Amino acid sequence: MLDFLKLLDWIAFCVYALFCLYIFVFSLFSLKKGKKEYPAAAARNRFVVLFPAYKEDNVIIDSVKSFYEQAYPEDLYRIIVICDSIQEATLETLKSLGATVMLVDGEERSKAKALNFATTRLNSEDYDVVVVMDADNQVQPNFLQQLNDAYASGARAMQAHRIAKNRNTDIAYLDGISEEINNSIFRKGHVNAGLSSALSGSGMAFNFSWFKENIGRASTVGEDKELELFLLYDKIHVDYLEDVFVWDEKVQTKEVFSQQRQRWISAQAAVLAKGMRWVPEALMQANIDFLNKLFQWMIPPRLVLMGGGAILVLGIGIVSPVTACKWVCAFLLLLAGIRLAMPIGFLDPKSMHIYRHIPKLFFSLVLNIIFVKRGKKKFIHTPHGGEK
Repeated sequence: MLDFLKLLDWIAFCVYALFCLYIFVFSLFSLKKGKKEYPAAAARNRFVVLFPAYKEDNVIIDSVKSFYEQAYPEDLYRIIVICDSIQEATLETLKSLGATVMLVDGEERSKAKALNFATTRLNSEDYDVVVVMDADNQVQPNFLQQLNDAYASGARAMQAHRIAKNRNTDIAYLDGISEEINNSIFRKGHVNAGLSSALSGSGMAFNFSWFKENIGRASTVGEDKELELFLLYDKIHVDYLEDVFVWDEKVQTKEVFSQQRQRWISAQAAVLAKGMRWVPEALMQANIDFLNKLFQWMIPPRLVLMGGGAILVLGIGIVSPVTACKWVCAFLLLLAGIRLAMPIGFLDPKSMHIYRHIPKLFFSLVLNIIFVKRGKKKFIHTPHGGEK
């Protein structure tokens, strides 16, 4: 029995340590100096910008206004707002701004279905690039010009740098930190290592023809992860545009944070299962990008790794301090990786009180993993702009 427990301990440790090492290594890669530069493009491509909006009256008008401040010829980009449960007054305002309004509704809602609804009504010959935004996103005036430069340099899938638009609550502040850590590890770190950037769900741009052919294949609430799967299967590299900013509203309450993470965890599990059937083919083709992505999706959320690791270190340490030593090393490696990936601007000593929320968020995430099936196909709306 004792030998079996030792074996179980070593198996669990090796898995945990591998996850911690993965985070640490790509955090190190994110520290690499220098950014990929794209030369100014001589030609200008045609863009279509899609804003799926479900009950987003509080934010969608300001987001569209922000986009119409582009220093890019207006005849070369079109803004389409895919509206579901939007008030009539908001629709009229959007139209007066110049946006195209497409009305969609249905019992089974998802962002993927809204995007597919719009693209099936557009001609591939009319656009070169599609940009996917969230209803709360805002951008700089040079946003499209920067995307155009990257696209003209050969990028066919791009992820802009999403940053927090608000820090008005402790949870929003923590959510902003989490976003930046993700940017460091799964975007900048991966691109610096020669791999594809992860997608964020908004601030994404793709070759329009490819997107139109593939968005209809997305069948879960994690359309960004499914798009990653399709891109990497097709061996299309995803560029990370570190200097192209998209301001994104962060969730403001523990309840919304929990709902959002449940959707993400559910989507990740569903897309991981979907991608496993292509593993033999990826192995035969040595598609490292694809295989790396599947492994990445096997890693539990960082809060779970931290909270679970702390519990294991304390529990095993009480029973067998010697056995706990290796767990302590892996746990410290994880903390070091997270610290390296955290931007300096989020380490204000005056804001240390926000971390008191982490234990409660950890247990909330654990419950979400236990009940992960609930969100696989169920649409979970994340409120914005003070919406209840």
